[in-house]
Amino acid sequence: QVQLVESGGGLVQPGGSLRLSCGVSESIYSLNAMGYAMGWYRQAPGNERELVAGISSWKIVTYADSVKGRFTISASSAENTVYLQMNKLKPEDTAVYYCNCRQGNNDYWGQGTQVTVSS
Repeated sequence: QVQLVESGGGLVQPGGSLRLSCGVSESIYSLNAMGYAMGWYRQAPGNERELVAGISSWKIVTYADSVKGRFTISASSAENTVYLQMNKLKPEDTAVYYCNCRQGNNDYWGQGTQVTVSS
C-alpha cells in the first residue's frame, strides 16, 4: 500500500506561483523499477478529475495543454517526493490537486490539496 501526502496548496493571486509537494511512503526508485508512474491530477467543482502532469517509469513527462510552459513536474528519489511547480497561475487553475501513483490495477491517491487563484 503506497501512501501519498500532498502539501503546498493555498491562495495565490493571478500570475503568482506555488509549489506542491507529494510525500511518497515507498522508495520512488523502487516504484519506478516496478513500472509505477507518478502524476498530479486536479478536480474543480463540477468538473471531472483531469491529468495535469505525469512522469512515466521511463521518465517520460507529459503535461495537459492548459499548463504547458507554466507547470513543471519533478521527482526526487533522495527525498521520495514528487513536486509540481506552478507558475503564472490563472483563476482557471483553481482546483483540488491530487498526487497519484499507478501501475496497472494498483492505483493510489493522496487526500488532495486546495489551490485557489484569486485576486
